[in-house]
Amino acid sequence: MLMIILLLNITNLYFYKFQFLNNFKSQFFFFFFFFLNVNLGFMFFNITSVFGMDMYSYGLMLLSIWICLLNMMVSMNFFSFNKLFMLNNFILMIILLMMFSMMNLFYFYILFESSLLPIILMIIGWGNQVDRIQAGIYLLFYTLLFSMPMLICIMKIKIIMFTMIMNLIDNMNMLMIYLILMLSFLVKMPMYFIHLWLLKAHTEAPLGGSMILAGILLKMGGYGIMRIMKFLIYFSLKLNFIWMVISIMGGFYMSLMCIIQLDMKLLIACSSVVHMSLVIFGLLTMFNWGFSGGYILMIGHGLSSSGLFILVNYYYNLFFSRSLLINKGLMSMFPILSLWWFLMLSSNMAAPPSLNLLGEVSLINVILNWSNLNLLLLMLISFFSVVYSLYIYTFSQHGKFLNGILISLIMSYKDFLILIMHWLPMNLLILKVDFMFLIV
Repeated sequence: MLMIILLLNITNLYFYKFQFLNNFKSQFFFFFFFFLNVNLGFMFFNITSVFGMDMYSYGLMLLSIWICLLNMMVSMNFFSFNKLFMLNNFILMIILLMMFSMMNLFYFYILFESSLLPIILMIIGWGNQVDRIQAGIYLLFYTLLFSMPMLICIMKIKIIMFTMIMNLIDNMNMLMIYLILMLSFLVKMPMYFIHLWLLKAHTEAPLGGSMILAGILLKMGGYGIMRIMKFLIYFSLKLNFIWMVISIMGGFYMSLMCIIQLDMKLLIACSSVVHMSLVIFGLLTMFNWGFSGGYILMIGHGLSSSGLFILVNYYYNLFFSRSLLINKGLMSMFPILSLWWFLMLSSNMAAPPSLNLLGEVSLINVILNWSNLNLLLLMLISFFSVVYSLYIYTFSQHGKFLNGILISLIMSYKDFLILIMHWLPMNLLILKVDFMFLIV
């Protein structure tokens, strides 16, 4: 609570300067504190006939507000302010809050797909490279490929079950519905083989787009899997092992890909696929610990990856390059940023006391409980996660600084506050994770 009060008080210094935000500020903060004080217990809390919350949606709604608020702080300064970008960010946040609290499957689908429009606008409208149009098309193509069949499946569920309320839908013993719904959410996480849109989108997206993509949008797929597992039990018990094998093999391959990357932003995007592969495996085991571990890792990864993209953006603004061949020897020039690189990377590779540690330990227990044959792959994934984290740190911070480059970095207290507000929740929430293991 103290961290949230600190963040809101500091952001007031920036919000009062912009007339556009003043109209939303008081209402936004009111609802934010409302969500903090909701006592859900561990049951589903119905707000209306179509809106409701449990601990899954509660945590992801808070994460959405947190990341969107930090995104607005990153994207503004005293000299320039893009009203359209802020409006786009507010619309996305409202869509996410409604989606995570939606009980009706059809409305959930509408909001689920609508959340992609602000992201595509961010990539195409505020991306720096010429290839941003292609990245937006990649994202649109991969999502539309599975979204239309998903709508047909939802209509089929309505015809069979006479309801679209997710808690009232009984076991659906239809193979086609299982395959289409699973692929619709796996492409958002994303699972290996259908992950190319993520790499393309991250490399072309602006900083705000990368923060939203890594911090929130990847978690939408995991949230959807949590919801549909309850009425797809029959085929889940029979066919989930296919996705589990693909995800863990893909996670191992992507951890190897991280080691050979020279683009820092692409390396962090590949590491997101590695983390999400463990989340996919844990969720599809349908064990209580798998759901809890996947949920914890999604929260922790949303904070750590967003913070890493901010650090990469600082260096990009200095050198106009994300290559490790140019960004090296920076510890002697910017020791304070070197400290933040260490803190963020240590949390990202699941060092204590981060949430990622608890999430990965829980998922490793679940995966080994499902099959001991996964031990070797898990050892290699964990090892290479440390390797590529040390790789990006040593290459960027050590070595010889390039001569002839004139740089100047002026960091305000706002920049440090943004980094602190990524790191503190990620490392202090581990003190209160007992409720996360009771949500299933």
